Amino acid sequence: MFNFNKKQNEEFFDLFVASAKYFYKGALMMDEVMMDYSRATDKIEEIVKLEHQADAINDKIVDKLNTTFITPIDREDIYALANTLDDGVDFLQGTLQRMVMYRTGTAMRGAVSLTKLLIEATEEIIRAFSLLDNIRKNQTQILDATHKICDLESEGDRVYRHEIAYLFEKEKDPIELIKWKDILENLEDTLDHCEKIADMLRGVVMKYA
Repeated sequence: MFNFNKKQNEEFFDLFVASAKYFYKGALMMDEVMMDYSRATDKIEEIVKLEHQADAINDKIVDKLNTTFITPIDREDIYALANTLDDGVDFLQGTLQRMVMYRTGTAMRGAVSLTKLLIEATEEIIRAFSLLDNIRKNQTQILDATHKICDLESEGDRVYRHEIAYLFEKEKDPIELIKWKDILENLEDTLDHCEKIADMLRGVVMKYA
C-alpha cells in the first residue's frame, strides 16, 4: 500500500540524520583507536554492530521508498543519498580492521590528523542533513556545510601527501611502510567519500532550492 501522508514522508529526513550520526560515531571510534591502540580489538566488535545498525537504517529508507507514492525529493536522490551515507561506516570498518590485522600499534601522526578531519567532516554531514527538510529556507546553511566538508577534504589531501612523503623518506622497515601507506590511503578515501556526499547534497540543493 502506498503512503500519501506528508508528515510520514518527512521521516526520510529523520532517517538520513540517523544514518549520518552512525557515520560520525564510527569516526569517533576510529579516533579512540588512534589515541589508544589497546582498544582496537574491542572497537572492532563495536563498529561491526554499528555497521549493522547503519544497514538497518538504510533498509528502512529503501522499504519506505517502496511504500511511498509521493516523496519529498526525487526517489533517485533519496536512494543514492541513503546508500552513500551507509557506505561511510563500511570505509571506517575496513580501516579499523586493517589496523587490527596489521597489529599497527601506536598510530602515526598523519593517521591521527586524518581521523580528526573525519570527525569534523561527519559533524558537517549531520548538520547538512539536519537542514534538508526545508531546502529553500536552509540552502545557504546546507551549502556552507558542504563547502566546509570540501575544505576538510582538501586539508586531508595535504596531510596525506605529506605523510606518504614522510613514510618513503624516513621509514626503513618496508613492512611498516606498507601497513601505514594502506591505512593512510583508506582514511583519505573516507574523506573523499565525505566530499562525494557533499557533492550529492549540493546537487539536491541546486535542484530544489
